[in-house]
Amino acid sequence: MKKSLVSFAVAVFLGVAMNAQQIKFEEYDLPNGLHVILHQDNTAPVVTTGVMYHVGSKDEVKGRSGFAHFFEHLLFEGTPNIKRGEWFKIVSSNGGQNNANTTSDRTYYYETFPSNNEQLGLWMEAERMRHAVINQIGVDTQREVVKEEKRMRMDNQPYGNLLPAILNNVFTKHPYHWPTIGSMEDLNAAKLDEFLEFYKKYYVPNNATLVVAGDIKPEQTKKWIEDYYGGIPKGVKYDKSFPKDDPITQEKEVTVTDPNIQMPAYLFAYRTPSNKEKDGYVLQMLSSYLSNGKSSVLYKKLIDQEKKALAVQAVNLGMEDASIFAFFAIPMGATSKDTLKADIDAEVKKIQTELISEEDYQKLQNQFENQFVNSNSSIQGIAASLATYNVLMGDTNLINKEIEIYRSITREDLRKAAQKYLNTNQRVIINYVPEKK
Repeated sequence: MKKSLVSFAVAVFLGVAMNAQQIKFEEYDLPNGLHVILHQDNTAPVVTTGVMYHVGSKDEVKGRSGFAHFFEHLLFEGTPNIKRGEWFKIVSSNGGQNNANTTSDRTYYYETFPSNNEQLGLWMEAERMRHAVINQIGVDTQREVVKEEKRMRMDNQPYGNLLPAILNNVFTKHPYHWPTIGSMEDLNAAKLDEFLEFYKKYYVPNNATLVVAGDIKPEQTKKWIEDYYGGIPKGVKYDKSFPKDDPITQEKEVTVTDPNIQMPAYLFAYRTPSNKEKDGYVLQMLSSYLSNGKSSVLYKKLIDQEKKALAVQAVNLGMEDASIFAFFAIPMGATSKDTLKADIDAEVKKIQTELISEEDYQKLQNQFENQFVNSNSSIQGIAASLATYNVLMGDTNLINKEIEIYRSITREDLRKAAQKYLNTNQRVIINYVPEKK
């Protein structure tokens, strides 16, 4: 009886939490194609204005990689109405904060202001969209900034080029095979006209979603949006079909060196479907089962019990067109790659042949329920989620119903995904080793 009461209490709590989690929003399109999402929450006097452009590193052409990330920096240079070097000063002097980030699939810019400066945030993002200043001095300045970022985060960082090593070997035809930061050689070779053309091509209203979230009055916000964005000309909508890679049908092994490491790392990477497909969600859950936390399968076996690895992880890198599921391991002491590979393969084989326990399955469901309850805990986070679900997933309301997809995943689904995508003939083995002196 006591157990039933506890279960009932948990169910009631989760039910209340699910209802409380509902994010209300309104969305519509301007005649120029700009998609607008409004979320009103008057509990705190802050407003986030974010614009997500459906352009990432996959939209670049071969020989000109790194443009999308470069624009993440370049578009803070200013506009005819915001002098060079003034962007961040305007934001901070008005009590705000701002940032931008880029992935292979999209670029996102945002400002968060006290709600009495909502209009300022809307105006600044409209300035960026309408007529950002792109000139030689800005290109030269930001090129050096990006070079320094690459040196700090990748070239001089232990294991800093792991992700490029995976991308370059799992993808060969699709532009996912180069990293978001791109090649410095490509950026050095690019001419000003090419940067201007990239801006004209992708930074247009019909390739963007505007999100305004927080302490707003929707009718006033709509009027400001019409005033600032309504007159920005519509751009040409470009096709987003990219070369597809042939299926991996035979195990491939490559070696990549890193001068910044003393211990090797071994990666076993598989190409998997788009994160929009249900199997993308299944694989995300599978990665959590294998390595999320100290009670996970691989951590418990290879680190805690057998002490064969210093680090081990199963990672699901979900992307719009195709994804990557990869195992990463750093051996402990004299543990060989073959030993790590055999142990990881054994755990995969178990999932392929047996259903995970009901207890482990329930723990997984609880983890994802908990993540859902705790997600979108800030206005800034809600704005980013609304934009992401709209631009990359094609359904803004996934912010409320994505948990239903995870709830629908069964133990059989986990087994089928492992059987379908995690076979040894479908992978690339990457030996990431120290560079010989």
